[in-house]
Amino acid sequence: MSLRDSDLISIQEARELAARAAAAQKKFAAFSQEQVDAIVEACAKAAAENAEPLARTAVEETGFGNVPDKIVKNTFAAVNVPRAIRGMRTVGILREDREKGIVEVASPIGVVAAVIPSTNPTSTAIYKTLISIKTQNAIVLSPHPSAIKCICQAATLLDRAALTAGAPEGLIQCMRRTTLEGTRELMHRPEVGVILATGGTGLVRAAYGSGKPAYGVGPGNVPAFIERTADVRKAVADIIAGKTFDYGTICSSEQAIIAEESVHERAFEECRQQGAYFLSPDEIEKIARLVFLPGSQTPNTKIVGRPATLIAEMAGFKVPPATRVLIAPLDPEQVGREFPLSAEKLSPILAFYAVANLAAGIALCRRLLEFGGLGHTCAIHSQNRSAILEFGQAMPAFRVVVNSASVHGSIGYSTNLFPAMTLGCGAPGGNITSDNIGPQHLLNVKRIAWESRGVEHRTIPAGQRMAGAANSPEPEAVQEKVSVPAVPASAPSGLAPSPEAKPEEKQPAAPAASAGGVDRAAIARVVENVLASQGIARGSGSPKSLPEPAAAPVAKELAPPSSIAAEIADRLFGPSTKPRTESAETLSPASSGTMKTLGALIPSVPAPDAGKKGEASPKAAIDIQVFVSENDVRRAMTRSEKIFIGRKTILTPSARDLGLEHEVFVETEAGSIR
Repeated sequence: MSLRDSDLISIQEARELAARAAAAQKKFAAFSQEQVDAIVEACAKAAAENAEPLARTAVEETGFGNVPDKIVKNTFAAVNVPRAIRGMRTVGILREDREKGIVEVASPIGVVAAVIPSTNPTSTAIYKTLISIKTQNAIVLSPHPSAIKCICQAATLLDRAALTAGAPEGLIQCMRRTTLEGTRELMHRPEVGVILATGGTGLVRAAYGSGKPAYGVGPGNVPAFIERTADVRKAVADIIAGKTFDYGTICSSEQAIIAEESVHERAFEECRQQGAYFLSPDEIEKIARLVFLPGSQTPNTKIVGRPATLIAEMAGFKVPPATRVLIAPLDPEQVGREFPLSAEKLSPILAFYAVANLAAGIALCRRLLEFGGLGHTCAIHSQNRSAILEFGQAMPAFRVVVNSASVHGSIGYSTNLFPAMTLGCGAPGGNITSDNIGPQHLLNVKRIAWESRGVEHRTIPAGQRMAGAANSPEPEAVQEKVSVPAVPASAPSGLAPSPEAKPEEKQPAAPAASAGGVDRAAIARVVENVLASQGIARGSGSPKSLPEPAAAPVAKELAPPSSIAAEIADRLFGPSTKPRTESAETLSPASSGTMKTLGALIPSVPAPDAGKKGEASPKAAIDIQVFVSENDVRRAMTRSEKIFIGRKTILTPSARDLGLEHEVFVETEAGSIR
């Protein structure tokens, strides 16, 4: 059975193209960055070489705009866009942060459904295709029904260039039987990953309602403010150049001039000298009835993208042949639905307002944007930086163009904004982003992240699981306050309590945590208990069960034994912000043994020379550590050293996990505690 219904034909085409594009994209995802870039450059070159024929076809088919300006737009998309994305990484590893342990990897979205408008058909098709294939995506273009021929012509040129450069078949496709139902089917296809919707409000809303991620645009009702310090001649030239570019078919073209009273007359005269025709009250009424369809706010497509002379003739009056733009002088209060010329007009028609000062200008520009251009674009002409910044910060628009034509500045032609034919309006305009859309919006970023802070597992008592938070880089003031419970006197491999420990004996209750979130006194008491269990009394440097070692020289800067607990707290929780009170107890030669007991926590004291020259040195003894923290493990890893632990060695949970993972520990009972 053959299909005769245009909607059914369009729906079937959308399904077939989406499936074909998905298959091509899977192959394309295996291409290298160099292969992708070569295809982008080949497509861009083909588009640039065909900028003029594409422009002519677009004007002939749609009747919108003019050939010279459409050539400029096609060239802008074919030259400026690839220039901006040249060298941009979009394949494989994008960035690596070794300090944080994060690697970012590009991940293509899949198939891009691109809705193309009739006002800027070929330039938008070129632009969307280039940013899509730059990110390893396939693209299916859905043309406006009145611009199918020129858009498909552009797609065919780009596809042939891509195939010649080695792209898989089906990477760039265009619907040739477009209907609203067919476009909706394309947007709902499971193969489609994202939608680029440029067009009327209804079509953009349909894209948002598809359930797929979508980048849309909003209407632009762009005010251009001439401040008292502006170069009035240049300001007027910029405004008229922007408004008449392709006969006003770009949404970011100026819609109203707002001039301060002090430069109002000069601006008025400059407009007249540069080809503007000022409408009389009667002519304003005639144009107002023509701009929108009767009883609606829908623009009359008969005047969209048409020259000023033709629009005047359609309204029933004549203007000089050299007229470039029609200007309607309005009162500052004439903003809103009852004043059609205060709205967006996709044609060379401007409103003209005079205001008393900067504050009044800001207020009027805000009202115009709120009436029909929230989030889009505005412009200011001024030599006063303070006035520019005050204006820019006050505007509910995300592109504030300074001393340039609004349309050229917003798309990145006369500014350093990203070159784009799709301009997001952010949340105020109902869009997901306020950016000029580029390749960065058409890829996902995968992040590979290494552990930077140990996680306490459920084998650890619940009250101790957050001990690893002490290793967090956050300042103490924001750390979660955690009370430190009593620690068993000793634990083989840091887990089970030693036989000597008496479960029924309870440690004294710890006082409330300090402002820093760590009760350092409680930590000190716990460590003293640990040392005592090993026979190391407070103020003594050696276990009770071992003979006193030979006296060894002790560096003056070493902390006294009573500071050992505080030192451990410093290593675990960061240095205290309060000055430490040194003990009145004096260091004894035996104190070096206590320092050795803590291993890497406190620098060990060098032993005296073992013998004279020629005498054999005694074999170094193995020191079994009493207490090991994560910092000790990391230090040992850095020095490629091992840490000797015994049955009674206490390990912090993070030290245990890190040490076992990197095989830092040597478990032995052959050594001695020093």
